[in-house]
Amino acid sequence: MVPRKHIRLRAFAAPAIASAMLAACGGSKELTVDHAWVRLAAVKGRPAAAYFTIHGGPKPATLIIVSSDVAVRTEMHRSMSAGGMASMAPLDRVAVPGSKEVAFAPGGRHVMLFGVNPGIKPGRAMTLTFTFADGTRIPLKADVVGAGDPAPE
Repeated sequence: MVPRKHIRLRAFAAPAIASAMLAACGGSKELTVDHAWVRLAAVKGRPAAAYFTIHGGPKPATLIIVSSDVAVRTEMHRSMSAGGMASMAPLDRVAVPGSKEVAFAPGGRHVMLFGVNPGIKPGRAMTLTFTFADGTRIPLKADVVGAGDPAPE
C-alpha cells in the first residue's frame, strides 16, 4: 500500500511535469522584452533613444509606455520617410500580436528619453520599464552607448 503522503505528492507533481513539458515544446510562451539598448544624444540637452524587441506571448498585448527612472520624460515614436523627407510621428500605443515580435530599431520605432540624468555614461546600463495595457510591467536593463558608438550585438 502506498502511503497517503506519496499519493498527494504525485497528484501535485503530474500537472507540474506536464506544464514543464509543454513549455519546453513551445506551448506556453510569455510576453518578454530583450535586446534593450540606449543611444545617448550627440548634443547635450537633446533626447537619447531606446531600442529593443518585444516578443508577444500567447495572446495579443498593447505597449502603452516605456519609462525610466533616469529620464524626465519618454515618448514612443515612429520614424518615416516620404518624398526624400524624414519625419517622426508619436505613438500612443503599440500593438503586439500574440507569438509575434515587434522591434524598436534605428530608422523605425524608438523611444525618446528626454532629460536623461547626466551621470548615465556609455558602457553602463539603465533600467527601462515596459508597461502594457493589461497592467503587465517588465523592467529590463538596457546597455548604454555613446552617440557615435556601434549598437550592441
